[in-house]
Formats: sequence, C-alpha cells, structure tokens
Amino acid sequence: MTDRQTPDLPQGAYDLYDQYCHGDISRRVFFDKVQRYAVGGLTVAALMSGLLPNYALAQQVAADDPRIETKTLTYQSPNGAGEMAGLLARPAGEGTHPGVLVIHENRGLNPYIEDVARRLATAGYVAFAPDALYPLGGYPGNDDDGRSMQQQRSRDEMLEDFIAGAKTLAEHPACNGSIGAVGFCFGGSMTNMLAVRMPELKAAVPFYGGWPTAEEAAMVEAPLMIQLAGLDDRVNSGWPDYEKALLAANKQYSVHVYEGVNHGFHNDTTSRYDEAAAKLAWTRTLAFFNLYLGA
Repeated sequence: MTDRQTPDLPQGAYDLYDQYCHGDISRRVFFDKVQRYAVGGLTVAALMSGLLPNYALAQQVAADDPRIETKTLTYQSPNGAGEMAGLLARPAGEGTHPGVLVIHENRGLNPYIEDVARRLATAGYVAFAPDALYPLGGYPGNDDDGRSMQQQRSRDEMLEDFIAGAKTLAEHPACNGSIGAVGFCFGGSMTNMLAVRMPELKAAVPFYGGWPTAEEAAMVEAPLMIQLAGLDDRVNSGWPDYEKALLAANKQYSVHVYEGVNHGFHNDTTSRYDEAAAKLAWTRTLAFFNLYLGA
C-alpha cells in the first residue's frame, strides 16, 4: 500500500469533512467552508487531496492474491431488500474457517471495505462484505454518489440485510459456522445492532459506530471490542451511557480509545488515517477474533 502519512491538516478541516460525510452539511457548504483553511501555503487542492478518499491507496491485499479466493455472492434477505450481494473472500484451498461479516460505512461497498475483507481472508477467515447499495445498482464508483444512494434506503431494512448476510455466511460451505462481525462508522453501529439481534454472533468489533439503547444492551450476547477515536466527539458522546447500560446488564466488553486521532482513522484512503492507531486497532481486532472464533 502507498504511504498515506500526509502532513496533518487543521482539525477544523477534519471536523468539516466529518460533518459532510455524515450528511450534516451539503457538498457546497463543505467546499465553501473548507477554503478558510487554505492559508500558510496550504492550498485548497492540498486540502481536498488530504480529505477526500484516494482508493488507489486502499489495496493492502490484491484481488488476485494467491493466498485467497474471492467472488461475488448473492443471497436472499426476505425481511430486507430481497436479493442482496457482496464480496466473499476466503483463504485459498479446501477446509472450513470461521466467518467475519464486514459492514461498510455510509456509502456502500467501496474499495477500502473490499480490501478489509481480503485482509481478513489472509488472516484465516471467510469474510463476507455485503453491499447495502446492491438493490439500487451497487456501489457507484465514488463515495459522493454512494452516500446519496444509501440515504435512499431504510436503516431498519439495511439492518435486516446485514443480519441475513451474517446468516448466509454462517451457512456457507467454507465457513465452520462460527461467526463474528466488524464494521466502520455506519457499519460500526450496524455491528452493535447485530450483537443485539443475533445471539449466535460470537464476537463483535464496532469501529466508531453509533449506540443501541440501554434496553437493547441487555440483549447483547457477543463479547464486544469497542474501537473509538479520541477526537470523535460526535460518536464518543454516546459511549458513557451505553457503557453504563452494558455494565448494568453485566455484559462482556472492552474499549480502546486512540487518543489524538479522528473518526475514520482506520480508513487508509484519506489523511484521517493514523498508521500507528490503525495497525494497533487491527492487531487487537485479529487477536479478539482469534480468541472467540479461532482461525
């Protein structure tokens, strides 16, 4: 993978991008406001290059890596959109392996999330990454359109699609039936909800995702590993209440807060990426899955 350690941008620019990514401001407002940070030799072009994703940088594991096999897998989601599809990545060769459902951000199955699935396959897991945009034609090739498309779908319906995807993964011939889930941002909130809705889930790793209710916390059966960015006030503000609910329900969880990094720090396609935090979080994720799923 190409090094993504670009010079740090002003925190205000990162905050604007976070607002834009999550629909709080329009693209026009984002571009208008971010220009105020083009000072001291920092150009608008440099700001945009650092903030917007460059998916040429997202490939840690090539699609034709001989260690793995990949394919598009379709499945039925009767309580959701009907027919769904996603990327299945598995270790090459015969045998069965634990499964991990990979849940994307709020813009569909982009190249970064596909690569996360391939990374899991090289680590010994059957990884399945459904595309919530499949009923609308699939990820359109860019995040802006993908974000707009995903806003057209019902959040509850997408949750059903991911639950059906997890069950499809558990029943796949390459999977031994032991499954976990990992997700990022929107996918982190979906991962939290899978832990609520699926008692058969054996491990869940939500990265900087939203929180279920206190009542839903009592329904969690899977051990949780919560991954949070220290500068992510928007998401982190809800964590204390959810932690209290988990403690009150005597649920098993751990939490890691990576200080000084932004929401999206694991995504290696923008300058929000923090190499040290991302590598540590991923090492912890794989160790967690190995503990509860095996590999």
